[in-house]
Amino acid sequence: MRLLLLALVLFLGGCGGGGESERPNEPATLLLDFTPNAVHSGIYVATDRGFDTAEGVQLEIRKPGASTDALKLLQSGAADMAILDIHDLGLAREKGRDLVGVMAFVQSPLAAVLAQPGIRTPRDLEGERAGVSGLPSDVAVLNSVVKGAGGDPARVKQVTIGFEAVKALLAKRVAAATAFWNVEGVALKAQRPGMREFRVDDYGAPSYPELVLTVTRQTLDEKPAVVKATIRALQRGYSEVQDDPESAVSTMTEREPDLDRAALSAQLDAVAPEFTAGADEFGQLRPAVLRAWAAWDLKFGILHKPLDVRHAFDTTLVEKPSKND
Repeated sequence: MRLLLLALVLFLGGCGGGGESERPNEPATLLLDFTPNAVHSGIYVATDRGFDTAEGVQLEIRKPGASTDALKLLQSGAADMAILDIHDLGLAREKGRDLVGVMAFVQSPLAAVLAQPGIRTPRDLEGERAGVSGLPSDVAVLNSVVKGAGGDPARVKQVTIGFEAVKALLAKRVAAATAFWNVEGVALKAQRPGMREFRVDDYGAPSYPELVLTVTRQTLDEKPAVVKATIRALQRGYSEVQDDPESAVSTMTEREPDLDRAALSAQLDAVAPEFTAGADEFGQLRPAVLRAWAAWDLKFGILHKPLDVRHAFDTTLVEKPSKND
């Protein structure tokens, strides 16, 4: 009987993501990069179904406000982890902030140039007005897409429109605008079929991971078990999303009643393949891809000096999920 009890204890101890030493049993805050959308579906599923507590971390999802500064919240300790655009991570490190990317949410760029139906190729933007938000990455995306199509970026009339790409395009104030194809692109196509979508990785950019789970070096050094537990929980959450997307949509709309179910479902249909595109598992950060991205950012002026990719990212934390997950 004692042997049977011991075997049962060992068996139960081996189930789940990590061993007891890897279970921090601590709370942690995760700051979103944007208002809740389909990219965040796996986070909501992981917390709704208790994957976070099962892995030993109690995740609190925090939504950004109009004045939210993710970098300040990370560095002050007000947020343990944050989703950052990969370009923002590179720029932060260029300014001396010791932040580390530890997991990818998507394996492809979400940036694109959205254009009026009459713009058949990005070359047609020569002499036309194209809207940008004002972020350095937007200008790089526009220039890369136009140049990749054989056009001259210098001949495009860039105008700053903030984050109003959909409104500006629907009002025909611009011929094109930079935006995320997984949110603004989906919304635009729903309102005006026939609009063009030129994704940056179709015009010369590498397939870099647009959104990255980011922590400070201090958090990674002092709370590695929390970071690893979060990654395991999110892997389980995004796996569920891919297996049952409709259930994931229901989970999000129940938690965020202001979300439109049809729009969220369309977003998820569009972005779900990018969760693992080209990767061995969800969340993987691939060194060769990161080096290609850093070189592209440098070439198009987002970064002003070469980035030390080995220090900017920890590519060892994402492990292959166990068969019991």
